[in-house]
Amino acid sequence: MPSLFHLIDSRWLLSPWALGAAGLLVGMALSVMARLLPRVLEMRWLGEAAVQLSDPDALRAHAGLDPAAAARLSQSADGVRQAIESQDISVSASCATCGHRFSWLERAPVVGWLLHRGRCGRCAASRPVRGPILEAATGMLFAALAWRLGAQPATLLWCAFAAALVVLAAIDLETQLLPDAITLPLLWAGLAASALGATIPPADALLGAVAGYLSLWSVYWAFRLATGQEGIGYGDFKLLAALGVWLGWQMILPIIVIAALFGALAALAIRLAGRSVGGLRIPFGPFLVAGALLVLFAGPGQIIIAVVGRA
Repeated sequence: MPSLFHLIDSRWLLSPWALGAAGLLVGMALSVMARLLPRVLEMRWLGEAAVQLSDPDALRAHAGLDPAAAARLSQSADGVRQAIESQDISVSASCATCGHRFSWLERAPVVGWLLHRGRCGRCAASRPVRGPILEAATGMLFAALAWRLGAQPATLLWCAFAAALVVLAAIDLETQLLPDAITLPLLWAGLAASALGATIPPADALLGAVAGYLSLWSVYWAFRLATGQEGIGYGDFKLLAALGVWLGWQMILPIIVIAALFGALAALAIRLAGRSVGGLRIPFGPFLVAGALLVLFAGPGQIIIAVVGRA
């Protein structure tokens, strides 16, 4: 029985033009996710903390507070919990200044932002540029993957991989967070794809996960023991483990080297701009993403060969 990909002209549907256009639409969804997910997570964490603090018995037992102080803190925490539960965390397609609701044309990927030169059509207030950047980046990545891998179903798998990296980089740049809600599914999806024969051999994927996690974990503890400070976060460990699952253990060192080089260049650019790097936290996740994408497109050809050979 013919599959869906034999019933349709996959050469057109999976062409760089078609996947590039699909990437623009996916980029719209990624822009919303990049704004919404950190807020959801932070409110969840605050809510969980408020629930714990609203228990006066736990405050007396573990914090050593007297009954009166525990009761006051418990009441305050309960008020915080109720305030969090009443918050609206939806993302509105309206101008933040005047409330003008954008039309479908104003919300169109990239074009909608360029239509009024990045400003609201009613009050001329500036619109955030992050959305068009994410849309354009996702569209270009999808088109580049279609050109690099050709018109085959496996291309869609790598487009999903690239989309996850785009939204992780965007979130990390703004919030210094690499949410488990994305990194862990990315890791498990990579293991599943490997087990199904869609990407690299399972042994390489498993070794990639171990090598990716332990390499940055070792750097973290060496830096912490030497300086008493945390240089990188646990989210970076998980992201590199996920990259190792998709790209193989052989790619871990090139990714780290490229990421470190980009990080050094970013720090140099900040210094040249006259700003101090000492008190500035530079997220490492975007540099890992850049390293992974460069390895995928321009590095050793094992990844591309594996995908094409198994298609």
